[in-house]
Amino acid sequence: MMTSQSIEDHFYFRPRTWLLSGILISVLTTIPIVMATQDYIILSDDETLTAFTPSDPLEEEVEAHINSLPLTRSLRANPAFTESRPSLKMNPTYRSSSLTSGVLAGPGKIVVPPYAWSEEGGKSLVTIQYLGENLCGHAGIVHGGLLATLLDEGLARCCFPALPNKIGMTANLTVNYRAPSRAGNYFVLRAKTVKVEGRKAWVEGHIETLPEEGQEPVILVQATALMIEPKNANVRLTPVEAPGLCFLFNTADEFGRS
Repeated sequence: MMTSQSIEDHFYFRPRTWLLSGILISVLTTIPIVMATQDYIILSDDETLTAFTPSDPLEEEVEAHINSLPLTRSLRANPAFTESRPSLKMNPTYRSSSLTSGVLAGPGKIVVPPYAWSEEGGKSLVTIQYLGENLCGHAGIVHGGLLATLLDEGLARCCFPALPNKIGMTANLTVNYRAPSRAGNYFVLRAKTVKVEGRKAWVEGHIETLPEEGQEPVILVQATALMIEPKNANVRLTPVEAPGLCFLFNTADEFGRS
C-alpha cells in the first residue's frame, strides 16, 4: 500500500513528471498528432511522380491531358519549382481517412491525385486537378465547401517552406466566390505567400478555370489566409504507439530516468 509520502514521490512533486505532462498537453493542442508520426509521410516528392497508375479510361485521359498542357511543361522547365503529387506522399493507412486524399478521391470525385509545383522558399504554389461530377452542391456545380477546403490546403502547402519548422495551422481563412465552378472539369489553383513574420505567414490565392488555348482563365473563387506555426513545432518528437491513438512523447532520455 502506498503511503502519502510515496504517492508524492511517485507523482505529485516530481518536476520531471510535471514537465513531461505540460509538454504533452502543449503538443497535443498545437501539433497535428498523426502528421508528426514517422510513418505518415512515406514517399519523397520525386517518388510520388511514379506512384500512380491510371486504372480506367477517364483516369488515363486526365493524366494524359494534364501532362500535355503548356502550363505543365512550363512549370517543369522552371528550376525554381519542385513538382510532386502531395496526396501520394501519405501512408495509405492514413490516406483512407483523409478528406481530400482518400474520402473525396476516386472515380467521379478527385479523379487522379493532383499535381503540385512549389516555388523554392515557399514563395508560390500551382496545382492542377480534375474535379468530377460527384462533388456537387447544386447540380453540376462543385460544392463551395470543397473549393474552400482545396484553397485551405493549397495556401497552407504554399507557405510551409517559408515557416521556421515547415509546418503551420490555419488561423484565418476568408473565401470569396466569383463564379460557378462546373463539375467535370480541370481546375488550376494558384497561391503565393505575401508576408512572413516569424511563425506567421499571410497567403493569398485563387482557383481558376483551365482555358482553351488563346483564351483567358476565369477566376472562380479567391481566398486569403493567415497560417501560424505551432509554438512547439521545433520540439524533437518520437511516436509511441498506443491503442487507437498515437501519442507523441519526448524520448525518456531527455528527462532522465528514475
